[in-house]
Amino acid sequence: MLVCNLRETPSRWSTLAALMVIAAYQWAALPVATHAFQGDPEQDITETDPKAAAKQETLLLANARQLTFEGRRAGEGYFSADGSQLVFQSERQQGNPFFQIYVMDLETGDLERVSPGHGKTTCAWIHPTGKHVLFASTQDDPAAKQKQKDEYAMRESGQERRYSWDYDEHFELYHLDKASGEYRNLTNAPGYDAEASWSPDGKLIAFTSNRLAYQKPMTADEKKNFAIDPAYMNDIYIMNADGSNVRQLTAVHGYDGGPFFSPDGKRICWRRFTPNGAIAEVWTMNIDGSDQRQLTRLGAMSWAPFYHPSGEYLIFTTNRHGFANFELYLIDAEAKSTPVRVSYTKGFDGLPAFTPDGKRLAWTTNRTPSKRSQIFIANWDHERARKLLGLDDADRVASTPGADAASAIGRSTREQTAAGFSAADIIRHVGFLCREELQGRLTGTPGEKLATAYVAAYLDSLGLKPAGDKGTFFQEFEFTSGVALGKKNSLVSGKKEYQLNKDWKPLSFSGEGDFKPADVVFAGYGMQARKTKQFDEYDSYVHLDVKGKWVVVFRYLPENVTPERRQQLSRASQLRFKATVARDKGARGLIVVTGPNAKAKSQLVPLRLDGILAGSSLPVISVTDGVVQSWLDASGKKGLKALQDKLDTGSLAMGFALKGVQVAAQVEVNRVKGRGRNVLARLQSTDKPSDQVIVVGAHVDHLGKGASSSSLARDDESQQIHFGADDNASGVAAVLEIAEYLSNQKANGKLKLRRDVLFAAWSGEELGLLGSDHFVKSYGQHAHHASGVTASANNQPAKAAASGPQTGSDTGPGAPATKAESQEKTDPEKAAGKEKQATQNPHGSGHTRSIYPAVAACINMDMVGRLNKTVVLQGIGSSSIWRSELERRNAPVGLSITLQEDSYLPTDAKSFYSYGVPVLSAFTGSHSEYHTPRDTPDTLNYEGAASIARLMGLVTRSLAMRESPPDYLEQAAPQERTGGALRAYLGTIPDYAEEVKGVLLSGARKGAPADKAGIKPGDIIIGLAGKKIENIYDYTQAISALKIGEETSIMVQRGKKKLTLKITPGSRD
Repeated sequence: MLVCNLRETPSRWSTLAALMVIAAYQWAALPVATHAFQGDPEQDITETDPKAAAKQETLLLANARQLTFEGRRAGEGYFSADGSQLVFQSERQQGNPFFQIYVMDLETGDLERVSPGHGKTTCAWIHPTGKHVLFASTQDDPAAKQKQKDEYAMRESGQERRYSWDYDEHFELYHLDKASGEYRNLTNAPGYDAEASWSPDGKLIAFTSNRLAYQKPMTADEKKNFAIDPAYMNDIYIMNADGSNVRQLTAVHGYDGGPFFSPDGKRICWRRFTPNGAIAEVWTMNIDGSDQRQLTRLGAMSWAPFYHPSGEYLIFTTNRHGFANFELYLIDAEAKSTPVRVSYTKGFDGLPAFTPDGKRLAWTTNRTPSKRSQIFIANWDHERARKLLGLDDADRVASTPGADAASAIGRSTREQTAAGFSAADIIRHVGFLCREELQGRLTGTPGEKLATAYVAAYLDSLGLKPAGDKGTFFQEFEFTSGVALGKKNSLVSGKKEYQLNKDWKPLSFSGEGDFKPADVVFAGYGMQARKTKQFDEYDSYVHLDVKGKWVVVFRYLPENVTPERRQQLSRASQLRFKATVARDKGARGLIVVTGPNAKAKSQLVPLRLDGILAGSSLPVISVTDGVVQSWLDASGKKGLKALQDKLDTGSLAMGFALKGVQVAAQVEVNRVKGRGRNVLARLQSTDKPSDQVIVVGAHVDHLGKGASSSSLARDDESQQIHFGADDNASGVAAVLEIAEYLSNQKANGKLKLRRDVLFAAWSGEELGLLGSDHFVKSYGQHAHHASGVTASANNQPAKAAASGPQTGSDTGPGAPATKAESQEKTDPEKAAGKEKQATQNPHGSGHTRSIYPAVAACINMDMVGRLNKTVVLQGIGSSSIWRSELERRNAPVGLSITLQEDSYLPTDAKSFYSYGVPVLSAFTGSHSEYHTPRDTPDTLNYEGAASIARLMGLVTRSLAMRESPPDYLEQAAPQERTGGALRAYLGTIPDYAEEVKGVLLSGARKGAPADKAGIKPGDIIIGLAGKKIENIYDYTQAISALKIGEETSIMVQRGKKKLTLKITPGSRD
């Protein structure tokens, strides 16, 4: 920490210390130094090439901006443990020329002076709870106010003071209780006591003091140096948080100061000046003073060290590039690396501090127009810092919390959150869920367990009852987490054995076993499609005997057919359909070849789950074009391209046998099983669970780390963590806010529940709504009518109401969504091919199973963190009450809302609607960071998320108090979808925030076909490839008809103009 209250002295020792102050705060002209570096300072790029220097600074610092503006100067800002507050010192108090301490609320911008307003103050810190502030002050000095007057008089006289640090012997450490406003002197000893900070757990305080000079006799040499500068006797001390048990940790001549604890609380970093005051270096030690290590050896003034929250490295300030040029540098915690430069701006850059999540940096700098120092803040690139320091993943400091630690964090977070709807609370929850150690919260991984442990602990701390398996907060489910090739995989034709993963590979749904040699036939595209009014029947198997034979088919569908024909054949072109047709005709197996005309990224079909868990009894393998070409050559047939050219016109051609060619195969595909878990917690209306519940949920899982079929990461991001801040840490945070609000309302007697509220954090959503689907299937109940069903205030059983979760019940109609379907919420180009059947009225005799009204309604929040103009509320058509409810509940909130009727949503609400439950789902729209590692906490609108939580919380409150459950309205599922998976890719980003005729876009993904075509945010697609586009279903239908690589037209409405642009579709495969 920097001590900033100054006094006049002709000190030789303190010249460099004076320079630190003057460079930092520009109070006077720079003095002439009596001591410089050991060696000449390095020539600096800020002088030789300022433009290159500015560019270099952006390697680690992005979007730098000035944070403080008021007053003569400000500096030394440090964040609270949750990142919601910043404590700093500033000269802005009327009538006082010295620093006072201020706390800024980073959510509201509110500012509070926490020091008394008189005397000198410095070096503040916020307690981990956020409720107390620690700082050094001379407020009890009887001469404090006179010293203020003397300082003003000196300034008004026009005299120029030579400054050095002021180690006023009246400096004491003070503890402020923010709630009561009471100050408590913790040190109360003669001498300078300052530069203090709390340990991460709030139990210890490390500080700087020269008290020993006042408590014991000094030698003649000590007296001489102390008279010149009192900092000569400064050492590091530690004490209990209440001021007791003071222990001295360092005992060397020269200034030891500025101690900070490491993130794990086990070590302390500080600066140590040489006895002559010429050089300062960065040191660390254990909190008992042992194992003192020198990290830097720059031979310059290197000071103000501060740990990154990862604990892997420290940031500090040094003037190695020039006497008055202080820059920020990094050093790893073990001092194994060469220090890495951070800032490249001439002048003063110092006193750095990271936010608790390690993603931003605040520091003091005089790069202001006035050249007076203020606090700046910028985004921090942690991963690049690690690379520059040479820190490999294997050397990463172990910081991943176990489930117990995550639970403890969840409970402790409750102590810091407010009872209302707070942006600061949303930040806390999102911040934990997006921690690196959670690794993207993929279902079935340790990261998912940490996330669910945190959520469960937080709900437990609110007093909610566990509603999961066996009296816990968790409901587990098994799922297929992936596919992997076993050891028994081989493909042989004659004497040729083919290489796995190079020449061939099985498909994920292939049948397994040993398949003896059998003949091979070619069946074109391997499709069968019925005759329609517009098109004749398409049958690749006419007069072709395939019984007991391997069937070779092309991978996709004819490339050059009309868009209308392409749509008709789309469903039949799916590989599972082709395999089913071949199996039913008695084939030995199916061999898939891509063909030279298909613009696919890989000739072999990727081995990945397609969202359908069942396999096939038929072996299904993929081979390269070269393999099939060799078989054609051996049988004397035409080349593969000639065959595909003919078929690509859409005309049929007779299949044929590949004479002399036989194939044998051995296939082993292992389906990897995993276990995920939901979090379920119940806010009960009475001591016993009610017969009806309102479910309030959001999915807690995301995509994990690295590539996946759902990721939209760029190639350079393919191995990074998908943090999922908006998708869906924002939704989980909103659920926790609602739980806190309603539990507090009930505890204060303001909430008279007629039915319980069940809070849920679903897992497996990104893999196909797995967790919510498991929940509704295990909530067994037979159908019953809504008419006359009520919930009584005294919790008497409602008519035909269910008693709660049951296991071993029949599965019902609600099948889990596929992985691709789960992406439809933001990517209409992934929406095709998921044909959903309309659900029968769950209250009619034809519906055999429903969980209504045992589950009276489902409130869902999925991606609510990017509020821009309006929040989209989906599922309005599932009940007649939603419009009136939203009119009432939004009146006090004041959000701009867009209502959408569709209840067949690619989110967890669909699981409930499919089982007869009215649903309401909140969504703030798509964005270019969706399903990429760039979906990070710094991109969210926290105030907006808090407002959405408030709206949905008020709706939940009303539903839980109303006499009868909401009615359920049946909707027919959209019929416009083609049923086939889309190959064509445009890269558009829809904006669901407004109801328009067409498809409103918020932009296009960078480098995608739409971006290259000139699509801009705000464009409305009204036509594609000659097709009229009125809604998202028209759009996906039109995309299914596009040919990859063939230029077509896209018509957009841009303001009052209608523009026709040229676009060339890319390939998804």
